Amino acid sequence: MRIAIIGCGYIADSYLRTLPLHPELVLVGVMDRDEGRSTKFSRYYSVPRYPSLEALLNDERVELVVNLTNPRSHFAVSKECLEAGKHVYSEKPLAMVFSEAEHLVRLAEKRGLHISSAPSRLLAETAQTLWKALRENVIGSVRLAYAEMDHGLTHRMQYRKWLSASGTPWPYKDEFEVGCTIEHGEYPLRLLTAFFGPVDSVSAFSSCQIPDKETSTPLDVQAPDFSVACLKFRSGLVARLTCSIIAHNNRNLNLVGDNGILCVHDISKPRCPVYIKRRLTIRRRTILAPWKRQYPMVGPPHRLSRVTARRTGREVDFCLGIAELAGAIQDRRPCRLSANYCLHTTEVVLAIHNALDSGTPYKVRTSFDPIEPMPWSLGRK
Repeated sequence: MRIAIIGCGYIADSYLRTLPLHPELVLVGVMDRDEGRSTKFSRYYSVPRYPSLEALLNDERVELVVNLTNPRSHFAVSKECLEAGKHVYSEKPLAMVFSEAEHLVRLAEKRGLHISSAPSRLLAETAQTLWKALRENVIGSVRLAYAEMDHGLTHRMQYRKWLSASGTPWPYKDEFEVGCTIEHGEYPLRLLTAFFGPVDSVSAFSSCQIPDKETSTPLDVQAPDFSVACLKFRSGLVARLTCSIIAHNNRNLNLVGDNGILCVHDISKPRCPVYIKRRLTIRRRTILAPWKRQYPMVGPPHRLSRVTARRTGREVDFCLGIAELAGAIQDRRPCRLSANYCLHTTEVVLAIHNALDSGTPYKVRTSFDPIEPMPWSLGRK
C-alpha cells in the first residue's frame, strides 16, 4: 500500500527506521509545516517531499496517510485527510478532546474509510505471549491488574541533548504540555482492553506536581505529570493504572489470577519476557513462591529480535500498526487496531487526564468488538 507521512519531527525517525521491515508499505513522500524540517528529513532518508498538505492530499497515489504531527494537531490533520478520501493511521491520541476523536471515527465510517492509531504494542510478541497465557488459563481467573508507567524524573534528565537520527530535538515543551497520561497511558490500556474487554467506569486522580519543569521556555499548559486510576471493566476485572514522569522508572504489568501472577517488567518493550509467579497455600496462608519461571515466548519466525535490533537500531517496530491497518484494508477484514477500539482507549485516557480538573468518576460511553490475536500466536501458519 502507498503511504505518505505528515510530520517530520522526533518520532518520525522511528517510523522510517522500521519501515524497511514492511516491504508491502511504499512511502510516496513526506510533509511538514516546517519546510526546513521536512527538507532535512527528506534528504536524510532520500524520500520525496511535499511542499504543502494540499499537495499531499491531491496526490492520487497516496492511499493511507500516517499522521505524526503534534498531538494537538491530530484532529485537524486527520480530518482533512479523511475528507480528502485517505485512510489514516495516527500517532496517539486520536485527538485531545473526546468529541473530536469521536467525530473522526464517525467521519471515517461515513466515508467508508479506515482510521487507526498508535500504540501498536498489542501486535508484538510480549503482548501476544501474555494473551496466549491467558487463553491457556495458566493462572486461572484473573481478578486484578496493576500497571505502572513511570518514566523517571524526566525534567532532570539531559532531554535538551536528545536528538533523533536525522537531528530533530526531542519536543520537550509539547511533551510536558500534553502530559504523561496521554503520552504513556495507552500502552498498558491497549493490552488490558484487548485481553479483558471494554472499560465500564474510571475513578481517577491527576496532578501537576512540578509546574515549571525547569524549562527555559515557559509552559503554556499545566498538564498532569502524575495520575492514578482505578478501572472497572465490564468483564469484572479491576485494574489500577499509574502514570508519571516523576517516579523512578517502573513499567511493570502484573495480572493477578487465582493460581498465580503473570508479570512483565517493561510493557513498553515488544519482546520483554513474560514470567509466571506461582502461589503456595500453607496452613491457610497464601504466600508467593520465592521463584518464578519464564513463559515460552511466541513470535513470528520472520521477526527475530536480533535481526530487528540490528537493522533498526532499536527493538520497537513502529510501523507494525500501519502494516496491520494496510493489511486489513487490502484483505477487507476487520483491523485489530479498529477505530472503535482506538476511540475507546482514547476516551479512557482522556478521562484520567481530565481528572486534573474534574476529579469525579467517569462512566465510559464507547465500546468495541472483540479483537482476534495475531495468527502466529494461535499456532496457525
